[in-house]
Amino acid sequence: MEHASLKELEAVMAIVRRATFRAAAVELGMSTTALSHTISRLETALGVRLFNRTTRSVSLTDAGRIFMKQVAPSLQDLHAALEAVRAQRETPFGTIRINAAPFAARAIISPLVLTFLRRYPDMNVDIVTEGKIVDIVKDGFDLGVRVEGLVPTDMIAVSLGQPQRHAVVGSPEYFEQHGTPIVPPDLLHHRCIRVRLPDGALFRWRFEKDGERVQIDVRGPITLDEAGLTRTAVLENAGLGYVFEQDILPDIRAGRVLRVLEDWTPSYPGLCLYYPGRRNLSAGVRAFLDLARDFSKRNMKE
Repeated sequence: MEHASLKELEAVMAIVRRATFRAAAVELGMSTTALSHTISRLETALGVRLFNRTTRSVSLTDAGRIFMKQVAPSLQDLHAALEAVRAQRETPFGTIRINAAPFAARAIISPLVLTFLRRYPDMNVDIVTEGKIVDIVKDGFDLGVRVEGLVPTDMIAVSLGQPQRHAVVGSPEYFEQHGTPIVPPDLLHHRCIRVRLPDGALFRWRFEKDGERVQIDVRGPITLDEAGLTRTAVLENAGLGYVFEQDILPDIRAGRVLRVLEDWTPSYPGLCLYYPGRRNLSAGVRAFLDLARDFSKRNMKE
């Protein structure tokens, strides 16, 4: 173990988290070739292979599993000690890693992330977007951003103060050709852009009015899994879309799309920034959380 550097240990942890050398290299900010050489040096120093590698997959060897079992807790303790020291620095520096749903990342990029970077030029922010919920501690993130109801119960949450809402929209040309739905069941007679969830299931469009809740399994010519693509399809007259209101408001205001069933899409609890309470927070993370709390207070007043 005296031959293993912190960089090499971090490389092993990243590969285990990401399951591929390429994804781990992106996380570490290095090339795949450099990462492969780093692991090869460590394996040579240890005299054993830590990973079984094929062109399609990476898995730990028996020696690798023993290595991880012994090293991972110690590495976490080392990081905790380093963060405890860094937390004493008054001027934030370093990198904050944030995991967020794609729409959540879009919601925070301008008011929080870019504002933070202008205020603290020595800081970097690394945002990873994915639809599925991840363990931010296990996967090496400092913060997560999700809808309030999806925040893990063992995390400390900071509300961002903005309720979320969906909108059903279509192009003016679409409504001229196909008419306007008045109630949610009318959607079954329309061309709709279907949404595929991260687990592969098709999303059922959800509506609520006066205590009545309805879920519609819409039909349509195209199925997508990213909001930006849905917006493009709507603008190209492909059908009706069910999107987050904040993502489509500029198009509604400009008249590029028209909104329907607005009285069936009430708001619901908004986004939360969350983090593990048991971890010593760096000066950078604390500064980001302070900015988020100020942002939330302003939104509450508006």
